[in-house]
Amino acid sequence: MAFESLSEKFQNIFRNLKSHGRLTEDDVKAAMREVKLALLEADVNFKVVKQFVASVQERAVGEDVMNGLNPGQMVIKIVNEEMIRLLGEPAEINLRPANEITVILMCGLQGAGKTTMAAKLAGLMKKNGRTPLLAACDVYRPAAVKQLEINGEKLGIPVFSMGDRQDPVDIAKAAYAHAKQNKNNVLIIDTAGRLHVDEEMMAELQRIKEEVIVHESLLVVDAMTGQDAVNVAQSFKDTIGIDGVILTKLDGDTRGGAALSIRAVTEKPIKYAGVGEKLTDVEKFHPDRMASRILGMGDVLTFIEKASEEADLENAKAMEHRLRKGKFDFEDYLTSIRQMEKMGGIGAILGALPGGGLGLGNLGKLKGNLPDEETTKKQIKRTEAIILSMTKYERTHPEKLNPQRKIRIAKGAGVEIAEVNRTVKQFEEMQKAMKQMGGMLGGKHNRFRLPF
Repeated sequence: MAFESLSEKFQNIFRNLKSHGRLTEDDVKAAMREVKLALLEADVNFKVVKQFVASVQERAVGEDVMNGLNPGQMVIKIVNEEMIRLLGEPAEINLRPANEITVILMCGLQGAGKTTMAAKLAGLMKKNGRTPLLAACDVYRPAAVKQLEINGEKLGIPVFSMGDRQDPVDIAKAAYAHAKQNKNNVLIIDTAGRLHVDEEMMAELQRIKEEVIVHESLLVVDAMTGQDAVNVAQSFKDTIGIDGVILTKLDGDTRGGAALSIRAVTEKPIKYAGVGEKLTDVEKFHPDRMASRILGMGDVLTFIEKASEEADLENAKAMEHRLRKGKFDFEDYLTSIRQMEKMGGIGAILGALPGGGLGLGNLGKLKGNLPDEETTKKQIKRTEAIILSMTKYERTHPEKLNPQRKIRIAKGAGVEIAEVNRTVKQFEEMQKAMKQMGGMLGGKHNRFRLPF
């Protein structure tokens, strides 16, 4: 998961700071040396690290901090504020009025996920009430046009293409005319990438921008490329001009250097981030939330937004009502695991909660002991098969599951009896936790609502 290693290092540094009743200037300097090392290991640009550490240290050795009631917490607050400043202000795509066409040019190196991100962005535009059109201008990469058409079909978004034998500039011009004729108010142009920045690529992009009025030039960057991503962003900015950056694969095993460096080096904002493989896995980039995630403070706001989008409100209300009464059966269990799967699994949920990072309390231990994503998916499918092999009566009366019933359920699900016993044991643990959560809801006047 993105930033996990960096987040763990920061949490260890902060834990040490908070253990001091009073801080000396040497304590702060020692902590800043560790922060500097952690950032450099995360592949953050050296100049960015140097400026960041200097800014934090200058503020942290002030009299108000050193003599404060909780100096350790105050230093953490300064680090958080400086990291938000480093990541910049939230930035939106510059959309024209709905009765005009907004042209968005997607550019970047081959393999960054540009074609998929073009479709993801179009899906987001459609969700927000726009009528997007995708233009297939990558005529060099085999199957690039077909890939865009397939993704467009999945999302119900039209794709304009002229095959792979036309000049991309001509395709872009024809796509604009098509958008105008068919009242599409967002045109997203997917351009060709190369294995490295070259003059031919840049010249083609410049020609498109000369022939079609582009309102947003967005550079798609693979977050896993680290410091190289910053160099690529700088090259595109200097040569063709960019208005913002989209980071892909931010959910992968990336050290986070690109996200922390691009804004400071290029002075161009990160506008969106790809956070998964599905065509809906794209988020607006919120610097404050990203800082909180990196520093192990969780990202509850993004989690709540995702939960609100994915949740079946009727089911959520019904489950909340049942929990308040202390009821939780296999029907509820099936609903909850399906809902958690929609929201990215239990690992994603724990990662969004304060203290859910590795090394922080019971939540951190739980997350650290979770199996990998592929294993988790298989376990969920087996659990669903077991529950669906139960009768309606058995699902709503779990206490009635005797050995004979379990044998029949195992045969119906095609698993060993031991697998059924494990599922029942997991359910009982979940049942205890959910009943405790029901008690935490605090009565009918409590405004807290479950996310699933």
